[in-house]
Amino acid sequence: MDRSFAETLLALRQSRNLSQRTVAADLGISQPLLSHYEKGTREPGLNFVCRVCDYYGVTADYLLGRASHPGDVSVSRSRAFLADLRGTLDRAEKELNQVEGERK
Repeated sequence: MDRSFAETLLALRQSRNLSQRTVAADLGISQPLLSHYEKGTREPGLNFVCRVCDYYGVTADYLLGRASHPGDVSVSRSRAFLADLRGTLDRAEKELNQVEGERK
């Protein structure tokens, strides 16, 4: 995980033998802006990061240098997500029980 966002973005494009012009057009930005992102002279917004993840089929963790493989999701982040999901389900169940109790 020694790569920056800019390095990863460049490596993804080059690994697929795509031109900056093609990728920029596909992502809805100008070629010079993509060049700035790949050189690290500008940083993109979250919307662009999401589009790049979808375009290349990689996780945001990989793109941002937080994971070493394109599909890696850290175990701790997965556990945190699962805990959040369980909390949401528990709250939903309580609300349903409350609604059910009010109907009786």
